[in-house]
Amino acid sequence: MQQQAVSMISEAEYIEQERTAEIKSEYYQGEIFAMAGASRKHNLIVANVIGELRYQLKNKPCRTYPSDMRLKTEATGLYTYPDVMVVCGDEKFTDERQDTLLNPDVIIEVLSDSTESYDRGRKFQNYRKVGSLKEYVMISQHCRKIERFHKNEKQQWVLTESDKENPSVFLESIGCELELSEIYDKTEDISS
Repeated sequence: MQQQAVSMISEAEYIEQERTAEIKSEYYQGEIFAMAGASRKHNLIVANVIGELRYQLKNKPCRTYPSDMRLKTEATGLYTYPDVMVVCGDEKFTDERQDTLLNPDVIIEVLSDSTESYDRGRKFQNYRKVGSLKEYVMISQHCRKIERFHKNEKQQWVLTESDKENPSVFLESIGCELELSEIYDKTEDISS
């Protein structure tokens, strides 16, 4: 959810500022980027995803985080707020405040007009450098479509998509299924 750069600051200054800010911002290579607000449809899709994951992960050693949990891509220095993250097993954070996660297994982004090219491009480039990441999921707001990228045994990212014949996507790394009917529940009559 990137807009224009506001200023050049250090990573420590960004974290200090971000912890008291009313508006979330991303950080990359000394620049901070104010994040745009999400639409009603975007929020409903995110809520549906979190609800489905919470239910399916109830008896597993996994935690699901909404977009208020910050992610740091250590290899590139990108700080961002994915719509949904899942981490199984031990969680790693940047410090004792535990407000910046380092090791998600799954990252999910709901695409919007203002962020789609970023989510598919530069952001996914950064996410691929998160060593723990096994699956990256993008969910459309405009049509009933889920795209799942997973890292195979050769460390290559492979795409699986939902369609009419495959109305769900299975997240192998966490053993959860995202069904289109559940993810888009109560969103069909809402414009993006």
